[in-house]
Amino acid sequence: MVRVKVCGITNIQDALSAIDYGADALGFVFAPSPRQLTPEQVQDIVSQLPPHTCKVGVFVDFELATVNDIKSRCHLDIVQLHGSESPEYCQSLLPNVIKSFQVRDETILELLPTYRVKAYLLDSYHTKLKGGTGHSFDWSIAKKAKEYGPIILSGGLNPDNIRQAIAAVQPFAVDVSSGVEATPGKKDQNKLRNFLKAAKQVQVEKAKF
Repeated sequence: MVRVKVCGITNIQDALSAIDYGADALGFVFAPSPRQLTPEQVQDIVSQLPPHTCKVGVFVDFELATVNDIKSRCHLDIVQLHGSESPEYCQSLLPNVIKSFQVRDETILELLPTYRVKAYLLDSYHTKLKGGTGHSFDWSIAKKAKEYGPIILSGGLNPDNIRQAIAAVQPFAVDVSSGVEATPGKKDQNKLRNFLKAAKQVQVEKAKF
């Protein structure tokens, strides 16, 4: 089954529901966003999670020392980068680093191999937003990107299209945020449950976070 990361978690209720419905990882946003949390808020949520929950911190062009400090304080397992971080920056965070790329066209395929990371997260291109756009992109590009390493498919995924997306791309994992929200930062329990149920019903190559 495909791995599922539920991102934009802002409260313990949504975190526990996501885990209960089958999420493999939870994402916490530290960058400016309607879903942004402080390290203290994340620490509080993390302290109430079941053992072995995979916790991912989302950053955009933070100082490296700040990322490492927050990662330690919040007991994060993986760092996910959504800015203009260089390959060298990412390499310093190995092995548990994901680099996000906004896909506008196939030129992104020239950039991926310059980065050495745990996985490539492919999201929709937006002139201002770094994630949570609610829009999808050409999945055929994501399929081609698998040549360079594990792919996490993101952007515009929701309970209605997740089966089609997984079947088309066969990704390492999928990432959802706005597609299962009632309002920015608050999950819709029915959407969340239905998304995870649908995602887990599609068979893909065996993967592991």
